[in-house]
Amino acid sequence: MKSEKTLDALKIRSNRRRAESKGRNAEAITAAWFETQGYTTLARRLRTSRGELDLIVADASMVIFVEVKARRTARVAAESITSRQQARLIGAAEIALAENADWQRDATRFDVILVVSGAIISIPDAFRPGDLQ
Repeated sequence: MKSEKTLDALKIRSNRRRAESKGRNAEAITAAWFETQGYTTLARRLRTSRGELDLIVADASMVIFVEVKARRTARVAAESITSRQQARLIGAAEIALAENADWQRDATRFDVILVVSGAIISIPDAFRPGDLQ
């Protein structure tokens, strides 16, 4: 009985490590993709008291807060961005901008990038702070 619990705990840890590795890889692919589009990476995996921001990129006029989702299908990835998560991302972005005055730009955007089988599906301006009720 005890060995079964230990085995289950090991499986859970292994799955978490695999998921984290997959997420980091998807974030690296996404950062490289944004850089080919002319954006500069400001931060990766920025932790705030409201949550973590996967990626923050900017050009001269816009800062983009990017949520990266790596899933087996685009539908599953897209459905994983709940209104609760959107609110958390918006709050984290507000903190990040308040703490990093040099990141201020004329425009701010929230993009979602879906990484499915190594392919990038970009959803620019996926949500806005005023969209949440």
